[in-house]
Amino acid sequence: MLQKLKFNLAYYQKPVWDTGISPPELLSFIATHSPGRALDLGCGTGTNGITLAKSGWDVTGVDFAYRAIQMAEKRARQNGVKINLLLDDVTRMDSITGDFNLILDMGCYHSLPSKTHSHYTANIDRFLASDGTYLLYVFFKNKITDMGPGVTEEDILALSNIFPLVQRQESTERGIRKSAWLTFQKHGKFINT
Repeated sequence: MLQKLKFNLAYYQKPVWDTGISPPELLSFIATHSPGRALDLGCGTGTNGITLAKSGWDVTGVDFAYRAIQMAEKRARQNGVKINLLLDDVTRMDSITGDFNLILDMGCYHSLPSKTHSHYTANIDRFLASDGTYLLYVFFKNKITDMGPGVTEEDILALSNIFPLVQRQESTERGIRKSAWLTFQKHGKFINT
């Protein structure tokens, strides 16, 4: 609940993560893939959803910050695109149906508590179409014992045991900490036991 409040309040300012510019990794993906259905997890103010919609994609964006969804709706109207924007938690997503050719997560997964990772992963598996792409941007914890946001190599290994990792591009988060763009490809369905 505190995290939800923190993110809602951040959108009354200019959050550091809300650059208003889609990253080259997403633009490259769009340039090399035919439009389909896209699910933008932690969509924020809709920057990437708008970019996808302008390229012909049928986009659903999900965020648990009410203020972010309000801003995304306004920006989509201003850009003349239609995006299905939902106020929801990425570990639940009960109001979403169907398969998506692309699931994009630019910074949502690394903000989730580890105890919710299995619910999040089950949702990726539930919504990602066969041969769909899961495009994930994460930053890493500086130390495994860090309590704040970030992932570990073990988290990435757990994801790649479910969805084959086909590409990894190393980077840094604002020059401060290690980050990466990860491209996973889905083949079949994972059964969460």
